[in-house]
Amino acid sequence: MKQRLLFTLLAGLSASFAAAQSPSRSSDKTTGNQYWNSDLKIVPFRLPLPPAGYKPVYIDLDGDGDPDILKSMTKDSIPVLWVDDDDDMKEGDWEGDTDSDCLLIDRNKDGKYGSFGDLVIDWSDTDGDQLADMQVIADYPSSKTPKAWPNGHYMWVLDTDHDQVFNYVDWNTFRLESWEHSGTSDFFPDYSGQSMFMKVHAATNRIADLRLNWENPFLFYDPDKDGLSEMAVRLVDPPGYFNDPKQQTNPETMRLSGKVNWVSIAVDLDNDNGTGDEFDFDFTLGFRGEGFDYRDQVHTFKNMGGLAAADSFFLDPRFRHLDQLIYADHEHALPLIFNRGKWDQVYFVYDEDDDCHRWERVEFLDPLDPFKTGTRKGGIDNNPQSDPAGDRGEWDLDNSGKGQLYISRFDGRMHLYGAEWGCWRIDQEAAAYQGWDRRIIKTEPKTFATVKYEDSDNNGFFDKIRYDLDGDTTFEQTVDLKSLGIDDRCELIDVSRFSYRDYTNLQKKTAEQLWQNAQAAVKAAKQYGLNTAWYAKLLSAYSVQEKYHNGYWLQFYIYKDLEDLFMRKGDRTLLKALNKAYYGSDWKSLTATR
Repeated sequence: MKQRLLFTLLAGLSASFAAAQSPSRSSDKTTGNQYWNSDLKIVPFRLPLPPAGYKPVYIDLDGDGDPDILKSMTKDSIPVLWVDDDDDMKEGDWEGDTDSDCLLIDRNKDGKYGSFGDLVIDWSDTDGDQLADMQVIADYPSSKTPKAWPNGHYMWVLDTDHDQVFNYVDWNTFRLESWEHSGTSDFFPDYSGQSMFMKVHAATNRIADLRLNWENPFLFYDPDKDGLSEMAVRLVDPPGYFNDPKQQTNPETMRLSGKVNWVSIAVDLDNDNGTGDEFDFDFTLGFRGEGFDYRDQVHTFKNMGGLAAADSFFLDPRFRHLDQLIYADHEHALPLIFNRGKWDQVYFVYDEDDDCHRWERVEFLDPLDPFKTGTRKGGIDNNPQSDPAGDRGEWDLDNSGKGQLYISRFDGRMHLYGAEWGCWRIDQEAAAYQGWDRRIIKTEPKTFATVKYEDSDNNGFFDKIRYDLDGDTTFEQTVDLKSLGIDDRCELIDVSRFSYRDYTNLQKKTAEQLWQNAQAAVKAAKQYGLNTAWYAKLLSAYSVQEKYHNGYWLQFYIYKDLEDLFMRKGDRTLLKALNKAYYGSDWKSLTATR
């Protein structure tokens, strides 16, 4: 009794001292002094502790003498409840732990903790090392809604690289914010490194089988083990809906198919991500169609389930009793895509202006109008997440090319074999800077140069290139490779068994060849008396990306200057030789003509 009285007295003195020493600390007349980092203009990072002097309530559910439930309060008098799933809670604890416990936040203060309007965060230590290996968030909409999608969130994060980074909740608003970041692309959720998550925009009580998911999964690969992601693979399981008689009100329930019908594979080809530029994917390959069944990809986990005696606190405790999830993991995802997948269409996009810092991919363009701009306006940037200018999209709408690539002669760059057509809106200066989200663009470009690629003979390779360089939406020049005597066929590149090193080697080879061709172009320019000093900015290259970028543009400018020179002279023979040299990547043939 004396010890308890002494503790109470010390606690009161401590609270009084804190109030006296911290005059700027926010105060609540009902609950006393609040935790210091509440509603400040800095990132909170953690759940605010209860106000000073607040006494948590402890409940022993299993009668073993120690608490299993801790009822407390956080900022703004919001009730919270901790479930002690690993049985290590003690009276006197201010909060549960984040290795195996479950946190329920009664955001709407209705006295129900894991119900409508509430947020539930559950951690699991599956290997017994006292560190969490999994985290699931169940985010419930504020009321019973007629539609299952998009109301709520059900999201698993698996800590496959053991960095203890999971999802991100803004503790000022108690909202799941899976897109928050600092700098250009340093995301707060665990998107960097060798990591993965599974997510659907629906509440758990509206999902039939909680072992499956919509983004199932999202995989990040860190092949060089630098803590950053060099590849990202997204697998999507299309949801269907049915009326569940068990749901008395709003019966629409989501049923995942167990099949993946949409895939994206994004790659940082030159591995130039780093601090301040954590995500720098260069191209994305996408597959759409019937896809593949993944229901045999079962993963069982120890200690995944929670304390059954606490079920009454949850609107839907089913996820607390899972011991397995079904998804394609890091090792099997790519083989399943290429070996088991049945695809109807292949999409390709390349970030030519190198401005994309999205966490999941270079966003796809759509095979629509080359000149219309704006979200849902029917142009190639119809997708609200796509870059309005700067990216190059290509589309194989019958999967005739099976996702294979090739390096063309006409521009020395990577293209999609089997694509019927492609389109590149040029944004050399990244003026329509996309970053990770299109929403940060102040104004979308009204005009831009456009290049269109066509496969007129249906052999899988582009043979016609159309240019609208003045931005008037009319192609003023068309180049026909066959009329120049240039064979459009190239060596095919099968990426189905590519490792990350294969991708980087391919990009190095491509960039080096572009740079060598540029040096040959400079030699030709000097031979015909052109002053290349005008392009001094492009005459040096110190990285793979610069060799790729400068190599292409230096050749293009020299080609156009030589074209202008020969036209001024009225020399049709040299014009023909120039076109064949440029579009055939054979500048030596032009110097030999001299």
